[in-house]
Formats: sequence, C-alpha cells, structure tokens
Amino acid sequence: MHPRKNSSAMRMVGAQLACFRRAAGHTQRTLAGLVCAEPETIASIEQGRRVLKPELAWELDQLLDSKGALSVAVDNMPEVDRYPLWAEKYIDEERDAITISTYENQVIPGLLQTENYARAIFHNDIPVLDADDITQRVGARIERQDLLHRKVPPTCSFLITEAVLRDRLGGPRVFKEQVLHLRAMADLPGLTLQLMPPARHSHAGLSGPFVLLETPDHQHLAYAETQRGSVFVSDPNEVSILARKYAMLRTQALNAERTKGQLDRLLGEQ
Repeated sequence: MHPRKNSSAMRMVGAQLACFRRAAGHTQRTLAGLVCAEPETIASIEQGRRVLKPELAWELDQLLDSKGALSVAVDNMPEVDRYPLWAEKYIDEERDAITISTYENQVIPGLLQTENYARAIFHNDIPVLDADDITQRVGARIERQDLLHRKVPPTCSFLITEAVLRDRLGGPRVFKEQVLHLRAMADLPGLTLQLMPPARHSHAGLSGPFVLLETPDHQHLAYAETQRGSVFVSDPNEVSILARKYAMLRTQALNAERTKGQLDRLLGEQ
C-alpha cells in the first residue's frame, strides 16, 4: 500500500473522530482527560498524524456514542507500516514514558535527529529503500520528537559516543546542521545531553546501545535493537543491570556543561 493512501485513511478516521467529539460537546482536552491521554494525542489522531489504536477506538465509541463507527473504521484501515513490527511496542511505550534514558554508540538517537540526518540514515539501509519508503520513515521519526516539546515533556537523558559525530553521515552540511540541532536541544528544560569522549580506559557500554523507560505507572523497562530485530525487557533484574550500566556511563561521560562546550568546539572546526 502506498504511504499516501495510508495517510489518507488516517486523516479520514481522524476527521470522523473530530466530528463525533464536537457532536458530543467535547474539546480535545476534555476528551483526552476522559481517556487518560494527552490532548496532543487526540489532536495528532484527528490530524491524521497518529494511528488510532483499536483499544482506544473502542473506548471512544463508548464515550461518544458513535455506535462502533470508529472501531469499524480502524478495523478496515489499510496496514500502516510506519515502523518495523518489532519496534512498534517500543514506540508506544516511548510515546507515554515519563522518563527516557538513551545510550547510543552508532548514530544520533532518533529523538535528536534532524530531518536531513534521518534521511541520510535511511539512505544507508541495506537492502536499499525506495524514495517513498524513506520519506515515510523520516516523517514517522520526526513525528516522534513531538514528545520533547510537550507542555510537560518527559525527563530525558542522552549519552552519545563522540565518535558518532565524527562519521559525518550525509556530508558536511548535514553534519553542521545536526550538531547545531544537538546544541539547541541541550538547552531544552528537562533534557540532559552528554558526550562520551574518545580514548577512554574504561567504558560501561561496550555491549552496545540501549534505552531505559519509566512508564506513567512507574514501571521500568529497557529496549535494545539488533541488526534484524529488538529486545524489549521488563524483567526487573535485567532492567536493573542496564540501569546500573547507565549510571556508570553517566559518570564516565562529559557532564552537560562540558558537552555543550565540546559541541561548540566541533562547530568551530567547520
């Protein structure tokens, strides 16, 4: 299914939701409160930027007395392949997380990527992706970043190996734009960015990148991607091990202020 058709179906379902919401006398904020969601979530669904999940569609049908229309629409939507199947659970948890802690040693974390850097990442995929698929994936990645700009954003910590910035994916212009973006993001409230300097004698992250999440009900989860899949961890003992690794990595990395200084120096080299 062409991505444009998928987007049209999402917009149609979103328009139906908006119509039923207004008919029931709700604003996006009041409806969000009834389903324990962010107003931004309802707005994104209505604008066709976010998929309406079956469970939420059923709940909205009950609240809005829409006679099952939203559930039927969702059940008959074309498949929306915005994320790999193995990443969908993580994306759902990330969207609602109150704390996100990310260690990355291969690329800039998706939540901090510019559009051009993300496009360069997908241009390096093997097998090669077609232009429409790349456009769709870039859009989905950039959309995820909305959570960083909420009125009450999650508390975020990012640890990035400095060598990632030396790869300069996409070329000098993309590199400079990406570093400028990182420097701006480092000043966001509730967000901490730290670089891992090179030539270290000790390193707690040699087993690879991972993400730690805290859910609204204070469950702690972990996530790591492999070449062809992912590992989603909910076992408290396993999450604890990764949390301890993350704590050690934070002591080994440059602190937030020194990281900003290093980003300024990297920009000065251009």
